[in-house]
Amino acid sequence: MYPSNEYAPPPSFQQPPPPPPLYTTGIPAQPMNSVGQWSTGLCDCGSDVYNCCLTCWCPCIPFGQIAEIADKGNTSCAVHGTLYTVLLLLTGCQWIYSCMYRSKMRQQYMLSEEPCNDCLVHCCCEPCAMCQEYRELEHRGFDMSLGWHGNMERQNQGIVMPPFAHTEMKR
Repeated sequence: MYPSNEYAPPPSFQQPPPPPPLYTTGIPAQPMNSVGQWSTGLCDCGSDVYNCCLTCWCPCIPFGQIAEIADKGNTSCAVHGTLYTVLLLLTGCQWIYSCMYRSKMRQQYMLSEEPCNDCLVHCCCEPCAMCQEYRELEHRGFDMSLGWHGNMERQNQGIVMPPFAHTEMKR
C-alpha cells in the first residue's frame, strides 16, 4: 500500500573497514598475566629444578642465555658468560653486571621492579633473580637453549629474509 521509505546507507557505511594486518615483531610472545607483572615470583625457583640447579652450580650459563636474549643477539651467550665468570672470580661483584640485564629486561617487557631495586635483588639473592628472569623469558616463548638467533629462526620457521639494498646500491 505505502511505498517503502526505508533508508539504506551507502555500501561504504554499512561495514567497518577491516583491521590493519598484524606484523611479526620478531619476538616470541605468549599472553601475559597482566602488564607490569612477572609471570613467576622471585622465590619460585623450585618450579624449575633444572634451571635452579644450573643457576646455583654454574651461573655463567643461564646468565649468558638471559643476557644474549636481552641484548637481542648483539653479543653471544659465551661472551656474556665469560665476562660474568671473570667478574665473579676476580672481584666477586658479578651481580653488578647481572643487575644491568635485569633492568634491561624489565624495560623491554615493562615489568615492575619487584620486590626492590634490581641491583639490591641481584646483590642479595642473585640465583633467585636469575632463575626468575630465565623463567620469564621461557614464559614469553623463548627456548633458552636456542639463543636469540635460533629463536628468531624458529619464529620465522626458517624463512630467511633477503638483505635490504639501499637505493644508492644499484648496478
